Amino acid sequence: MTDFPEGAPCWADAMFKDLEGAKSFYGELLGWTFGEAAGEYGNYTQAYSDGKAVAAVVPPMPGDDVPSAWCLYFASKDVRKTAEKITGAGGTLIMEPMQVGSFGSMALAREPSGAVFGVWQADDHKGFEKTGEPGAYCWAEVFTRDPDTADAFLKDVFPYSAQKMECDDPDTPDIDFKIFGLGGPDKPVLGRMRMGDDFPPEVPPYIQVYFAVGNCDDAVATAQRLGGTLYFGPMDSPFGRFAALADPQGAAFAVIDLATRTGDMPRMTDA
Repeated sequence: MTDFPEGAPCWADAMFKDLEGAKSFYGELLGWTFGEAAGEYGNYTQAYSDGKAVAAVVPPMPGDDVPSAWCLYFASKDVRKTAEKITGAGGTLIMEPMQVGSFGSMALAREPSGAVFGVWQADDHKGFEKTGEPGAYCWAEVFTRDPDTADAFLKDVFPYSAQKMECDDPDTPDIDFKIFGLGGPDKPVLGRMRMGDDFPPEVPPYIQVYFAVGNCDDAVATAQRLGGTLYFGPMDSPFGRFAALADPQGAAFAVIDLATRTGDMPRMTDA
């Protein structure tokens, strides 16, 4: 497993009051198995797909009433320097940089438009051991009502290039969507979508984590049978057939069948 480059999504975890319920839901939906809870780290529990680490779940700290949500971590070679960039670019540190045993160092932050994310400086724990395959992380998008602020922040903190999606069809609604890449436009790592009026005002900006599945429709049916909520889709796209969901405890995520692609790739211009 090679190290993730600076700014690449490298890990995801989520906090659940009902940890066993979360393990049951994602175990059946994504085929995950789970390791032993690490008691010295708040019962942090890694999830595996085909024996490879793909995510983690953890119960909240006593008295913590934070809603369940997936948190995406971005790779950093020096978490303290990245933390300085975050605050210098107008972001807020929710958790100051801290060492996590021999695994690595982390920080939690909020970008200035409101989306929460993590930073991970790897040591023994490198991050995802599998990506882009069924049962594993494959993509993420920042959803924000203030795209200009979010865009500037992301490029200030991480070494991203950016491209904007252009639509030449006058009958297609205008979509403000950008893709951020590392090392050029052929290496995309993150999307950014402007939240429109279809998002209720009480929904804060967030980062949508996508997990790959073998069949999007089957995954949606399974999630709903297990008590999940369908927000959007399934929908065909040039990137794959996808749907936005929430698990029974309210954590939002998306599933995508990367093999089922429909339509031409959109035109992208440098931004």
